[in-house]
Amino acid sequence: MTFARSQKGMGLLGWMITAAVVAFFASAGFKMFPHYMDNAALEKTITGIETDKVADVRSIPDFYAHVRKAMTVNAITGIDLEKAMEVKLDNNEFRVHLKYETREALIQNLDLVARFDKEYRVRMP
Repeated sequence: MTFARSQKGMGLLGWMITAAVVAFFASAGFKMFPHYMDNAALEKTITGIETDKVADVRSIPDFYAHVRKAMTVNAITGIDLEKAMEVKLDNNEFRVHLKYETREALIQNLDLVARFDKEYRVRMP
């Protein structure tokens, strides 16, 4: 009868296991967060061309140059733009397919992988 009353919470081992699991997921989150922020910056750049009157993007090379400048400003270095982005122009509208993946080392030969695959339709300003 006294055994049930003496158990009032987790022991030291339970807290250590909980801390290890939380630290593992926090580490994974902190490693992947910058990749999602880079993708958000790219998405904002691509969709922002439609409303940016200063950019004056009229051709596919202009589009690539504008995105490349935004990548430089935002310090996005791990993405090869020619492989990751495909741009087509038809009827005064850019059709952009952004598809790439990023890898981040987790533990020795285990990697975290994030795949980004999205299509955009951007009208010329």
